[in-house]
Amino acid sequence: MKIVKATASFGKLQNETLKFHEGLNIINAPNESGKSTWCAFIRAMLYGIDSSERARKGTLPDKLRYAPWSGAPMEGSMDLVSNGCDITISRSSRAKNAPMREFTAVYTGTNTKVEGLTTGNAGEQLTGVSKDVFNRSAYIPQGEVAVSGSPELEKRISSIVATGEEGSSYTESDERLRSWQRRRRYNQRGYLPELEVKIEDTERALDEMSGALSTLEQMESQLLSARQDCLNLEIAVTESRKRQRKDSLSRLNSGRNELKERSAEHDRAMAELSEKREELRSSRFGDRTAEELEEEVQNDVAELKALEKTSKSFFVMLPAILCFILAIVFAAVYTTKANVVFVILAGVFCVAAVILLLRFAKMKQGDMNNKEQTRLILKKYRATEIKDIYSVLELHTRLCAAVEEAEQREYETREAYALCHDKQADLETEALTQLDFAGGNSEAARLSRELAAARTKAEEISSQIAGLKGRLSAMGDPLVLSSELSCMKEVYEQVEGEYSAISLAIETLAEADKEMQTRFSPEIGKLAAKYMSAVTGGKYEDVLINRDFSASTRTDEDIVARGSQYLSSGTYDLLYLAVRLAVCELALPKGETCPLIIDDALVNFDRERYDQAIELLRRIAAKRQVILFTCRD
Repeated sequence: MKIVKATASFGKLQNETLKFHEGLNIINAPNESGKSTWCAFIRAMLYGIDSSERARKGTLPDKLRYAPWSGAPMEGSMDLVSNGCDITISRSSRAKNAPMREFTAVYTGTNTKVEGLTTGNAGEQLTGVSKDVFNRSAYIPQGEVAVSGSPELEKRISSIVATGEEGSSYTESDERLRSWQRRRRYNQRGYLPELEVKIEDTERALDEMSGALSTLEQMESQLLSARQDCLNLEIAVTESRKRQRKDSLSRLNSGRNELKERSAEHDRAMAELSEKREELRSSRFGDRTAEELEEEVQNDVAELKALEKTSKSFFVMLPAILCFILAIVFAAVYTTKANVVFVILAGVFCVAAVILLLRFAKMKQGDMNNKEQTRLILKKYRATEIKDIYSVLELHTRLCAAVEEAEQREYETREAYALCHDKQADLETEALTQLDFAGGNSEAARLSRELAAARTKAEEISSQIAGLKGRLSAMGDPLVLSSELSCMKEVYEQVEGEYSAISLAIETLAEADKEMQTRFSPEIGKLAAKYMSAVTGGKYEDVLINRDFSASTRTDEDIVARGSQYLSSGTYDLLYLAVRLAVCELALPKGETCPLIIDDALVNFDRERYDQAIELLRRIAAKRQVILFTCRD
């Protein structure tokens, strides 16, 4: 296949066209002019854009990296020659999430479609290799001269170098065998560890079932004994409760009778007290206390006696009469003797008589008041004299004493009733305590608690038996488990045999691969050494290549080969350019050649080696089209 012309709307390329010819094409352009974009465009036209690729740290997928800067859809066309036919392939984008998905292939200058070419197989049909092999051989992007191995590239080279059958690779076979091996055992994972766990679990379950059955028999025996204990305790509790109820009722009835007697005594005392108080209230002085009345009587008697002592008007009357008589006598004498002295004496005695009469009148009024006061005091006591007052006092004192005696009797009977009432309350509390068959201290309560504990124990045993039976039911039938265990052990032996066989196959395959490597590596190394010698003027002649395509080389002066990490960047690029060219020689088809696309792979070469590399590419370009993008003159 040869590329003739490409037109692209791709990345920074805006409907730009680039033409190619047979042999070596050197496209010289400065940096950032689109060289890498043209290389990516050619690959995209052949193999399409992977729309499932996602952005990763530091890298962008092609669908984002090469989206047209102008905002136009990603599209392009490419004219090429394949198997002597001029073909034009075109790719366009109908949706942004499916760039360059629309594909057409026609014969150049016509609308006739090329049969067999589709968007999925166009690259492999035109180049003869898959995209993976193309990326690792004919496509050399900038800064990625070193080639890496892959199962597809390995199959391609192995088919050409060894078997001639492009359908198997050691890496894929080894990975497939190891995958089978990992399915069976990988550390603590895989089918064998799972079987081991299942076997161990089943054996443990059988042991648990055996122990559980023995425990179940013991617990059923314990349950039977616990239920018998409950039955015996129920009988004892019933009898004890009957006795306790009878004793409690007897004591309560006795207390109630005594309480009734005390209540009757108190009622009689209350009636007597009421009667005595009524007698006292009906008396002359009502419910006054004897002490108060006695004090009042003493005061009244003293007052009466004082009133008797103040009645002396009679003694004043006699002197008044005497003075009046004397006044008359001296007046009579004066008339006979006409002596002034007698007149004076008569006047004096007359004045004295008047004064005494006035005093008598006043004292007479006082005596009348005292008599009225005396009458009122005696009337108060309904007495005629002082001794009658003392009789009234004595009677009232007896009534008060009778009331006090009745009150004392009422108090005593009330206290007796209260004491009996408290005693009855204590009896009732005691009866309630004794009749509390759950929390009391009586025999019935103790037996009730023993019965409750026995029932709880029986329920716990019953619950444990139910749980144990549930576990046994969940574990399954012991016979079935034993049968499954036997089957699992047979399967385990079979899978273990497969694991051993796979391990042996891996070892055998590794030995076969080593033998294959003795044919694989020298073949590529021989071609790579030839190209390495051409671009270094014969300085490096030997090239050694490992399975992962890591390479080492040596000069005539070196005793051992040096790995690529010990080489300068220019020599490193030379070494892997030689390896790439050797891989292209072996991996790419011999008939219809595939173009070699190189993006600035010679940038680290000095002038001499650059010229030698260009000369090597000219020789290669005699057989296949070489397209070299470079920024060097």
